[in-house]
Amino acid sequence: MDKKQAHREVLELIDKINYYNDKYYQEDVSEISDYEFDQILEKLNRLEAEFPEYKYAYSPTQRVGGTVTKNFETVYHKFPMLSLANTYSEDDIREFDKRIHKMIDDDVVEYICELKFDGIAISIMYEKGILTQAVTRGDGEKGDDVTANVRTIRNLPVKLKGSGYPDLFEVRGEVFMPRKVFDQLNLERKKNDEPLLANPRNTASGTLKMQDSSIVAKRKLDCYLYGLLGENIGIETHLEALAKLSEWGFKTSKTYSKCKDLAKIFEFIGDWEFKRNDLPLDTDGIVIKVNRYDLQKKLGFTSKFPRWAIAYKYKAQNAITKLNGITYQVGRTGSITPVAQLEPVVLAGTTVKRASLHNANEIERLDIRIGDHVFIEKGGEIIPKITGVDYTKRGNDTTNIDFITNCPECGTTLIRLEGEANHYCPNNENCPPQILGKIEHFIQRNAMDINSLGEKTISALYNNGLVKNVADLYSLFEEDILKLEGFKALSTRNLLDGIENSKTRPFENVLFGLGIRYVGRTVAERLAYHFKDIDQIKEASFESLISAPEIGQKIAESIIEFFNKPENIKLIENLRKQGLNLHVEENEDDDTGRSFQGKGFVVSGVFQNFGREELKTLIKKHGGKVLSSVSGKLDFLIAGEKMGPSKLKKATELGIKIVSEAEFMEMLKE
Repeated sequence: MDKKQAHREVLELIDKINYYNDKYYQEDVSEISDYEFDQILEKLNRLEAEFPEYKYAYSPTQRVGGTVTKNFETVYHKFPMLSLANTYSEDDIREFDKRIHKMIDDDVVEYICELKFDGIAISIMYEKGILTQAVTRGDGEKGDDVTANVRTIRNLPVKLKGSGYPDLFEVRGEVFMPRKVFDQLNLERKKNDEPLLANPRNTASGTLKMQDSSIVAKRKLDCYLYGLLGENIGIETHLEALAKLSEWGFKTSKTYSKCKDLAKIFEFIGDWEFKRNDLPLDTDGIVIKVNRYDLQKKLGFTSKFPRWAIAYKYKAQNAITKLNGITYQVGRTGSITPVAQLEPVVLAGTTVKRASLHNANEIERLDIRIGDHVFIEKGGEIIPKITGVDYTKRGNDTTNIDFITNCPECGTTLIRLEGEANHYCPNNENCPPQILGKIEHFIQRNAMDINSLGEKTISALYNNGLVKNVADLYSLFEEDILKLEGFKALSTRNLLDGIENSKTRPFENVLFGLGIRYVGRTVAERLAYHFKDIDQIKEASFESLISAPEIGQKIAESIIEFFNKPENIKLIENLRKQGLNLHVEENEDDDTGRSFQGKGFVVSGVFQNFGREELKTLIKKHGGKVLSSVSGKLDFLIAGEKMGPSKLKKATELGIKIVSEAEFMEMLKE
């Protein structure tokens, strides 16, 4: 076969396979047997192997995966992926409708009602009809590039069918794991004596971030598309966009409906309250959107939500079951959480066996006893919680719950700080769950990012007496690791290299990794850039701490308590000896490093040349402080497109200087 003929046949086979896939996954129609389909796919495989120049990225053979992604790159969204304002009240929907009519002064407003799918929001770019990039929602401004994994989703076109689509556009939708796939996966795990997965949504989320796309392909993820974005796409309504998505080969849920008034909206909500349980995935409500794009544009956005859409959430489904007992979990900070052990009951599609009782106050508030029949529901239809007790079923065989006085792991007497609801185990140096939790926190992505370490390896290191705190990780030797089950020369070297490479992580990551109570990632950044090094923080007075940006009384007290403990000072000195960054690294020869010294900035909106995090990094490098809200302490508000009007209004009222992206770039040059 010559090249020309091979090329023609490859293209024909791709089109043929895409046609059969489309019929099967979109219309649930099998036009040929599995054997015949496999023969066609194998023929394409052979041709691509013989003529590799015709092995295209959009070929159906590429859906089986095989790409290994060690790190998922961060990608900024061209259009922010905002969340929706939520309500459980029909009155709020009436108010939403009133606001719409008031703002646009138009008597005729059509809405599209869609089911709110409980999956993972995804943004997918297409160029000239080919899938080029897929990014998770992340924080709304930026997400992770999961293109290799999304390509494995069978009902998502890698190459569009039809014609008339824009050269460049973005689609948005929800990646989910069908309930039957989830149930089968858990059945297999049960047979293999493996821990069962919690729910389809969490499983889909974890699957989408797996490193090996061939495993992702086996998980059989699914996807509904419901959004179309781009410049000059020539589409005027959301309903038209949904029709175009279907025409181009995307899977859209046929559950949406156009509603001309509130009566139709409420009818839609009522129709789907129970029918939604028959769908292949979990849902938790209804999304109501203004249909016309020109009206959406006119209505605009608040700082957090689009004004042209709202999500109505169905009330959580309830069940009643028996409380068989209480167990207690010890967290990273020593916090003790009581966990209700329940008679297994099915709730919102999953079997519930446990529920958090939070603390002793909650047990007392509920007046709950072992043997009681309790009401449970899923908060957000994911996390089970006990909402009350059916006292009519309480018999004489129930037992009062006396909260434990000693740690269930190490036996240490528990303490309860004044004004706090939780009990704590103070034995932070020798209580196993606390030690393991601190190490797991230390190695996470936002801290030291040691991705060659996992929970099982940390437990093995601890159980073999090789680590008792995070500093011990930097004293491990090759012969120590090789003693652990499953470790060979290569995996051992990868682990040690990962630990060594973490020494280059900046000071704010180390500070966050220390796990100081109430010091999250953002607070760690504020502290690092304000005080510059660990010794300044250690010696800081209460007054000095609360004068730092966004540091309140509770955080300041926690920092002082942390540095008053000799074991923490010893830990920091050990990390210093190992070469970790305990100060902000600045280029002393760079005069521009102080040009924003002492100045406070807020960054808001979307920018042409920078992502928001890039702007924040530039400000910090030049000595400035990045604040999260507009106040009298602020010096500059950097205003991008689509910024929140409330911030702009407040900055204007306070007389704060508002600068554009171009003006900020001039400030950098100066």
